[in-house]
Amino acid sequence: MNDQKPAAPVRGGGGFLRVRLDLAYDGGPFSGWAVQPGRRTVQGTLEEAIALLIRRPIRVTVAGRTDAGVHARGQVVHVDFTETEWMGLNRGVELDPAVALLRRLRGALSRGLGDLTGAIEVHKVSIAPEGFDARFSALWRRYSYRIADGPALWDPLGRTSTLWHQDRLDVGLLNEGAAQLLGLQDFRSYCKPREGATTIRELQRFEFARGADGVIVATVQADAFCHNMVRSLVGSALFVGAGIEKPVWLLERLLARQRDAKSVLSAPHPLVLEEVAYPTASGLLARAELTRAKRH
Repeated sequence: MNDQKPAAPVRGGGGFLRVRLDLAYDGGPFSGWAVQPGRRTVQGTLEEAIALLIRRPIRVTVAGRTDAGVHARGQVVHVDFTETEWMGLNRGVELDPAVALLRRLRGALSRGLGDLTGAIEVHKVSIAPEGFDARFSALWRRYSYRIADGPALWDPLGRTSTLWHQDRLDVGLLNEGAAQLLGLQDFRSYCKPREGATTIRELQRFEFARGADGVIVATVQADAFCHNMVRSLVGSALFVGAGIEKPVWLLERLLARQRDAKSVLSAPHPLVLEEVAYPTASGLLARAELTRAKRH
C-alpha cells in the first residue's frame, strides 16, 4: 500500500469514528473467536493489539463468530475510535491514519502472537460508511468446507484444513439432500439454540462439488448462522453422501425441529469463513435495522 495524505474522517454515532478491518486467521491455535478468560482467542488477541496502540481497552464487533479451530479468509470487524485517537495513529507523519493503523497493527499482532506470528493477518483498514455495522449490516456469510473422502485423497500437507473421511461420498446424493433445506426455515434441528435467540435463517446456498484434485468442497451461505449450524448441516449431510440415510432425511430432520442422537457436528478444522457481503453505503443502516428485528 502506498503512502497517502490523511483522509478526512467521517463521524459516527456518539462522536466516534467507525473503522472497518478486513482480516484472515488460522483458527487452529485459538479457542474460537470470542474472548474467554484464560484462553487465547482471535478477538482477545486482536483487541489487545489495538489497545496497545491507543492505550485504552477496546471492543470490536465481528461479522460472524467462529468456533474453536474454525478459520477465516474474509472476516470483517468494526471498531470505534475517537477522532483524536484516529488522527494520532500516524504519529505526526503525513500519512493516512488507515495506512498507519494497518502497519502498526501488524507489528503489534506480531509481538503479541510470538511463535504464532502470521496466524492473524489484517489485510485492509478503512473508515466505515455511515450506518455500517459489521454484524447487523451484513447481507450474507459464505463458508467453505473441504472433504477428502478416501485414503487416496488424504494429503498430509492439507490435514489441518481438510476432513479425512473414510467412506466414499456420492456428490449427487449430497446435493439432492442439501437442496431441500434452502430458503427461509427454522433450523432448530441444526443449531445449538441460545436463550432468547431465534433459529430462523435464510439458507441461500448449500451445495457440494468435487474439485480437480478429487476433494469435495461444500459451500454454505446464509443471511446469518445460528450456533454450530454449518458444522451440523455438513455433519448430517455426510450420512446421506455415504448412503446411510436417504436425501429426504435432511428435510425430515429440519421439520422435526429437535436435536437427537444423530445431531452430529462435523470437525471444525476444515471450515473456513470465506466472505461476508454488505449492501451499498445507502442501504447499510436499513439493513442493520432489519437484521435486528427478530424473525418469526
